[in-house]
Amino acid sequence: MRVFQIEGEWGIDHLKLSQRPEPKARDGQVLVRMRASSLNYRDLVVPERGYGSYTGQLPLIPISDGVGEVIDVGAGVTRVRVGDRVCPTYFQGWIGGEPDLQRLTQSLGGPIDGTMTEVMCLSEQGVVPVPDYLSDIQAASLPCAALTAWSAVVTYGHVKSGDRVLVQGCGGVALFALQFAKSLGAHVTVISSSEERMNRAIALGADAVINYREQPEWAKATREITQGRGYDLILELGGEKTLPQSLRCVRPGGTLAMIGILSGSSVNTSLGHIITRQVRLQGVTVGHRDGMEAMLRAMSQHKIEPVTDKVFAFEELKEAMMYLKSGAQFGKVCIAH
Repeated sequence: MRVFQIEGEWGIDHLKLSQRPEPKARDGQVLVRMRASSLNYRDLVVPERGYGSYTGQLPLIPISDGVGEVIDVGAGVTRVRVGDRVCPTYFQGWIGGEPDLQRLTQSLGGPIDGTMTEVMCLSEQGVVPVPDYLSDIQAASLPCAALTAWSAVVTYGHVKSGDRVLVQGCGGVALFALQFAKSLGAHVTVISSSEERMNRAIALGADAVINYREQPEWAKATREITQGRGYDLILELGGEKTLPQSLRCVRPGGTLAMIGILSGSSVNTSLGHIITRQVRLQGVTVGHRDGMEAMLRAMSQHKIEPVTDKVFAFEELKEAMMYLKSGAQFGKVCIAH
């Protein structure tokens, strides 16, 4: 069967279209014929062995997110059956409860082989059926980006009607967060560098937008939006360059959901606000299967549809990764198998 794998040495130049034997399902396992995958920023880090020893061993099939159809099941499988359309879970061993090192180091696309293959063999505990109303391309974006946003907004953010939420950018996680927060009745502000993307965010339900290129001190612009109260939840995706401003516009007792470090990973800011305002700084790394199933129930109820920017062919994985790296996308970058 066809696979994309990093082989020989680490580095995107060593990402090759190759062949592997098709797997067989053992007791408790399922075979899934993959239909689509979607990319996340971590997929740019994995080929460079950016997670050290936790990245995995070569050869490694990359990409964590995808969707496919169950084509065979091993003895004892009860969660799914042949013909079901499923997403593999990002963390294969995290069913529910609190995270621990073992649960957080069983992620697809590194260290476990990912979705850029024709057929995956997975534990029945590591797949989740997806709603019929979503296309394959839409469903492929659920395991990482959607669940990360859900964990930030619902699991840790506890967003409720009337809360004020700030979302940074218009990538996959950001747009899912916008949609989830709006479905809960929150007031949502989106910051972006593009007028076109801001207009599209408004069409998705954003209540306020700020162009951070025109207003580099965007924290000041939020004061009027929140009437000086600050935000209940901020999805912090930028890191080094955005965290100082996020600390200035989160409300006392509010939450900063740390998700990304797109502008850098160092911190050069006064931490006094965290203490004096009793701000909660919450790291978010995707989530567990129980959370994904809860998210899918909510999405089905509200008919929330993932936003897809561009779809590439299976053979165009490298081109898709370079497009993601450019930052030009609005929503998800996906691969049709």
